[in-house]
Amino acid sequence: MRRPVKRNGWLWAALFLALLAGCGDKTPRLPKLAASDVIVAFGDSLTYGTGAAEQESYPAVLSQLIGREVVRSGVPGEVTAQGLQRLTEVIDEYRPRLVIVCLGGNDMLRKVSLAEIKSNLRSIIRAIKDRGIEVVLIGVPQPALLSSAPEFYAELAKEFVIPYEGRILASVLYAADMKSDPIHPNAKGYRRLAEAVAALLRKAGAI
Repeated sequence: MRRPVKRNGWLWAALFLALLAGCGDKTPRLPKLAASDVIVAFGDSLTYGTGAAEQESYPAVLSQLIGREVVRSGVPGEVTAQGLQRLTEVIDEYRPRLVIVCLGGNDMLRKVSLAEIKSNLRSIIRAIKDRGIEVVLIGVPQPALLSSAPEFYAELAKEFVIPYEGRILASVLYAADMKSDPIHPNAKGYRRLAEAVAALLRKAGAI
């Protein structure tokens, strides 16, 4: 009597798990950016490029990678409350189609509560979207050993249904060869950040 042929159960299980993983990694879509559209990189010293030359900052490298103008609107030392105050002036000056928000690190260094940081970032994102402008969010890791970006970044991205990059800065800042000091990347680190943002924009359909 012939025995039933056993199916490769492990193979089906692996495929099922892969499908589940893919379903949980949905990147919100962005409108396609025209070649003439302006992007504003909005943030603090991480956006300014402290620790590297201006042309090595992540906005400058990102501009080269995606073939779009990326304005470097980073103010070293800025906290989220200050960013919220200057946001309207920046938007009025550059009329961007997309704003990449990377703020919160200085708040955490100054022991501002996570609830207040989240509230200020929510106001920044809402103010941008209320102007009909798209938003991408970058999570900043907490200044602690083996830390990651606080969960509220992912929560805000989910709340506003916007693309989010929450791992790259932690990865860069824990690699000795990609740092200029304990809290800033060097040219190599900023390039890695720019590459991650470019990949996210492609995944979201913006470029």
